[in-house]
Formats: sequence, C-alpha cells, structure tokens
Amino acid sequence: MRGLWLFSIVVFAAMVAVTTWASFGANVLVGFQRLLADRWGVATLFDAYFGFLWFWLWIAYKEASLGRSLLWLVLLFALGNLALAAYVMVQLARLKPGAGIEALLVRKTA
Repeated sequence: MRGLWLFSIVVFAAMVAVTTWASFGANVLVGFQRLLADRWGVATLFDAYFGFLWFWLWIAYKEASLGRSLLWLVLLFALGNLALAAYVMVQLARLKPGAGIEALLVRKTA
C-alpha cells in the first residue's frame, strides 16, 4: 500500500504544481476556448472525462451515500486527477493496519 500512497501523493503534488503554473501563465477560460477549437483538444477532453466517469463508477460502488458519491463526481469533473488522487488517499487512510488491496477496492458491507 505504500506504493499507492506514494503514487497518490506524487500525482496530487504534480497536479497542484502544474495547475498553479498554468494559472499564472494564462486565463483558464482562454485556454479552454483554445482547447475546444482543436479537434485533438476535444478528443482529449472526452478521453479524460470518460476516464473520470469510469473511476466514479468505482466510487459510486464504494460509497454508501449517494450524496457523497455525487459530491465526488462533481470534484472529479472540476478537479480531475487532483480529486482522483485525493479520493485514493482518503480510502487508504481509512484502511485498517495490515489490510490488503481487496479492502481498498471492495465496498465495506458492515
């Protein structure tokens, strides 16, 4: 599980850094308009957001509350891989010591 922690922290930190860097260089709305003007930009957005939806299906399965799973969907759509890394870190923090990968992946039943 240490590897998942490390990977999640690296992704989270990298996304904060690159988002901060990008925000100082250009207005997000101007960048978004340029992205939509390019076919590959649109294709990349579709790819990313379908990926977020795939990940959200696991969240919806894991979470007992519909409201909490919908909150994570909004966070995924707004923050992308930053939210994805945060969700994994939250799940890892909730694991009992010595728990295996199945405890991370499977819904708690009790």
